[in-house]
This record gives sequence, C-alpha cells and structure tokens, in this order.
Amino acid sequence: MKCSVISRNPDVMGGTPVFSGTRVPVQTLLDYLTAGESIDEFLAGFPSVTREQVIDFLEAAKDRLVESVE
Repeated sequence: MKCSVISRNPDVMGGTPVFSGTRVPVQTLLDYLTAGESIDEFLAGFPSVTREQVIDFLEAAKDRLVESVE
C-alpha cells in the first residue's frame, strides 16, 4: 500500500488507521461497503477522502489478499 494512503498516529484518532490527511478511519469505508453502500456514497459523506485514496487502499488490500493465498 502506498505510504501516503493510510496513516496511523497516536495523536490522531488514538492511533486508528485513517486515510492520510484526514481523521476518517479506514474501517468506516469498510463498514460502508459491508452495508451495501457505494464508494460514491462514502465519498459524499467524507469529502476529505479522495477517490484515489479509496481505490489505492482497495487495490492494496486486494493485492495483500491474493499474496496471502498464493
């Protein structure tokens, strides 16, 4: 995953992984998707997160999953 996509800092949201430059936890995106919401709906609710950040995160997660089952 690109270093700039996700950040973790004990001074920001208690160290919860967030999209860099925001206070939006990555888990929030996963919760939206699990609930059947779209990426567009997530982005509308959290305009500080960019589409590029979301796509980069999802691609990196997919790559890690594929690597773990190979």
